[in-house]
Amino acid sequence: MERCGRAEAFRLLLLVCWLTVGPVLAQVRHPLPVLWLMPMRENLTAGVGPAVRLALQDLKKQPPPLGNYELQLQLLDSQCDPAKSLKALFDTMWTGPKYMLLLGGVCPSVTALIARSLPALNLVQVSFAATSPSLSNRKWYGNLFSTVPSDRALNQATVKLLQRHKWTRVGIITQETPRLSQMRKDLLRQLLKAEVQVVSTESLSDDVCSSLKTLKDRDVRIIIGQFEEDSAADVFCCAHRLNVFGAGYQWMVVDGGTAGWRLGGLVSSCSDNNLHQAADGSIRLQVRQLRNANTGRAVSGRTPQDYQDSYLRQLIKEGSQFSPLHAFAYDTVWVAAKALSQVMEAAKHREKYSVRRNVTVSEEEVQKMLLEAVRSTQLEGVTGPVFFRNGERMTAIELIQFQGSSGVLVGEFSTSTQQLRLLNHLLKFKGPGPARDRTLARLQRRGVNLLVYSAVSSAAAVTIIITLIVLCFIGIHHKHRLLRSSAGPQDQLLLLGVLLSSSWVLVSGLDGSSVSDWTFETLCSVRLWTLSVGHTVGFTVLLTRTWRVYSLCRIKHQQQRRRQQTGRVVLCLLLLDVFVLTSWQILDPLRRVVLQHRSESDSSDPDVVVRPYSELCSCANMELWLTAVYGYKGPLLGLGCFLAWSIRSVQVGCHLTLSVFAVTVFSASGVTGSLLTSHNPPVQFCVSSVLILCCNIFILSFLFGPTVSHLWVNGGELQGDAAEEEDEDQLSRLNQQLRRRTAQLDVEIETIAMQLSEMSEMLHKRTNNGEVRPVSWTHEAQVCADDRKPSSPEDVNSPELVRRRLSVQLPILHHSYLPVVGGVSSSSSSLFGSRDAFVNQDVLMTTVTSCPPDAAHLEPRHC
Repeated sequence: MERCGRAEAFRLLLLVCWLTVGPVLAQVRHPLPVLWLMPMRENLTAGVGPAVRLALQDLKKQPPPLGNYELQLQLLDSQCDPAKSLKALFDTMWTGPKYMLLLGGVCPSVTALIARSLPALNLVQVSFAATSPSLSNRKWYGNLFSTVPSDRALNQATVKLLQRHKWTRVGIITQETPRLSQMRKDLLRQLLKAEVQVVSTESLSDDVCSSLKTLKDRDVRIIIGQFEEDSAADVFCCAHRLNVFGAGYQWMVVDGGTAGWRLGGLVSSCSDNNLHQAADGSIRLQVRQLRNANTGRAVSGRTPQDYQDSYLRQLIKEGSQFSPLHAFAYDTVWVAAKALSQVMEAAKHREKYSVRRNVTVSEEEVQKMLLEAVRSTQLEGVTGPVFFRNGERMTAIELIQFQGSSGVLVGEFSTSTQQLRLLNHLLKFKGPGPARDRTLARLQRRGVNLLVYSAVSSAAAVTIIITLIVLCFIGIHHKHRLLRSSAGPQDQLLLLGVLLSSSWVLVSGLDGSSVSDWTFETLCSVRLWTLSVGHTVGFTVLLTRTWRVYSLCRIKHQQQRRRQQTGRVVLCLLLLDVFVLTSWQILDPLRRVVLQHRSESDSSDPDVVVRPYSELCSCANMELWLTAVYGYKGPLLGLGCFLAWSIRSVQVGCHLTLSVFAVTVFSASGVTGSLLTSHNPPVQFCVSSVLILCCNIFILSFLFGPTVSHLWVNGGELQGDAAEEEDEDQLSRLNQQLRRRTAQLDVEIETIAMQLSEMSEMLHKRTNNGEVRPVSWTHEAQVCADDRKPSSPEDVNSPELVRRRLSVQLPILHHSYLPVVGGVSSSSSSLFGSRDAFVNQDVLMTTVTSCPPDAAHLEPRHC
């Protein structure tokens, strides 16, 4: 190996000597010293040497002024070491001669460092290998020009190809080299600017298949490969083993090479057929090496084919290796020669025709003139038109598709116009069209099944109709004694709660398939209000009824006051519910939220997955608001259960107890089922609707069923409402008469009390005096029905018996006729509905007007 290296270095030294001395010409040619910077131990140097030699030979044949100058190349070994290269450059510039231009620059690290020092050295560099995207910064590398397109141009072509086929999701696999790493960074920046999603960026490590497997697992269909040509066989072998090829995938290889397609030698685990099968259909982006044959001759007079043949003959003659950059090195020599000759002619012209004598052009002016000359260079080279924009070569990027066992040109990208031209008749894909950039996801809305919604809605409609019928029935027959004895307005509130909760079922089953998004969000608020207010009103009515029965049984002394406060409970709880719901609606209103479900494969198309989704109502702080609602409704349910359990033994509280427990059980079940099925809104709707309807039907059956059934069966009572109203009017008039009679009796009782008091005093005085006189009774209230004669007046009218009669008769009269303390009232129509009330009143009257057994001495006319 050392011997081969010495031979290669000796050959290069002979080449430089020949280029420097050259043949002796008849005409005088002015020498132009130029530095040639390149590593002598690199194969690339030997490959471009024949191309540079051909360019110098062709320059000698050119007419003046280009033929008047001869480039004298001074070899400068860079050794691909930035520090050594910079030291060698300074040494050469110090020893002389004066150099104005620097050719070459193969190693990126050396080129980047030397290019930043060019302005200080008054040098201009023209390279044929400076492709790093970082060299595009003209602020740092303003004196650097490259005849080979930058890697940015390859990335631009890649982005254009992605946009042409509307690929917005890609994966990148890159070989870890300094140049390709810089290329990947620029590609990522351009993809981000083009809004292309990079799913994964993998590097080619020792195990290439692991990187490809990662891309496959992440469902990457468009793969951008950045690797050298010698790694292509390993990559496509792993692609064949992992089945990452074919109609479902598209490979794009971006390496900037110009040598065409070579899959390399055989890989131990893959045959040529396997490699060609995996690479079939892949597209490689590469720089155009030679101009088209039908575009004429270059500035040197050579056609592309003529130049290539001459280069290959010279290459074989010298025994050097092929270099893919040989044509760009040929054009680089021509650019340098043309720019230098143009500057030298301009300097001679200024010195010759200047107004002032002995005028010489300074080095700074020469350097500026040379920089402008290179920047404005335009010539036809063997690689195509050569001109620069921002220091970068404008050319065409070729798109080569691997078809079968060879590459086919299917398009090109112009770096000057930024336009991509595809030959669609030559572009072939393995499938019916371009591969998809991702597994096609077909969105599928999961709403409530139409049959299920129809069945549940029908049940809700029937419940609403029954509730309305019961409400109208109560309104029509509100004067019936069975309905007047019930809660009255509370029944209507309870039925209103049933209506609201049943209406929730009708609006809750509607989704985005039947209404717009705005309507759906409006229905979210409607659902919340109908269900919450309906539940609050209904259960509060049951709670107040239960509390009233509990008060009658447990708190008898505060019975009247508790009855007056029960109506306030409904209003207070309803206002609390309205306050919480209004705050929720204002601070954090419910919005339409799309809930994504687990993807499912499509049996008809393996490249298509079904992504079901559901629509639901939610907000930012959904859990917080639900906790607030459950926080005050939960204790109410617990209090209702406690009161219902306390009155379970009361006969009138049996149905009420069952209703309270039923509402509590259905409410707890509904909340639990709703939370457990929140990930599946259709199931949540079915569970909640069934529980709500069952609860409503239970309440209608237990609380209103017996009353409505009794009135329906006893049709005579319903048909005799007019006669019943007439009887009630008569009873009302009779009640007024009894009230007036009560007032008269009160006056008479007071008169009798006064007379008895006077008689008691007289009897007391006579007893003390020993006189006994007969007493005559004049008031009719003192008569008795008994004909028995008393033994003596003194016994009947003794003070003790008089006080006994007063203590018994006066309270009976008050309790019998005063409506305030339990007597007959015009509003107590239920008492007049039965004749027992009058029988009791007759008994009380008989008790009042009857006399004690020992009053038989009174005359019969007084009884």
